[in-house]
Amino acid sequence: MATRLANKIDETSACAVSRNVPISAQKMRLVADLVRGKKATEAIALLRFTPKTAAEPISKAIASAVANAVENKQMNAEDLVVSEITVDGAPLRQWRRFAARGRFRPIIRRSSHVSVVVSQG
Repeated sequence: MATRLANKIDETSACAVSRNVPISAQKMRLVADLVRGKKATEAIALLRFTPKTAAEPISKAIASAVANAVENKQMNAEDLVVSEITVDGAPLRQWRRFAARGRFRPIIRRSSHVSVVVSQG
């Protein structure tokens, strides 16, 4: 996934991918929609005070993309904008729990992948 994303971006963009984050993709997308299109520094500040569990891994992914842009492509951190952020489903952990009358109840732990692209805006 990271190589496919790196092939799509141009010289004015940088990317970062967080894989196997143990939060469901549906919950992560709610937080990702808050920061899409905002300046990267503003997005990190907004996520710091967002009372959702998904805010921390998304903030780390944005910070990683900003660090990649600054270190690898010599961009200014103040000019970066979160141009693209996607959250995809990742592998599930499934097992069963015993229930009443000899039956089973499934337990499904969902996880997700977060891809962030920052560009000069």
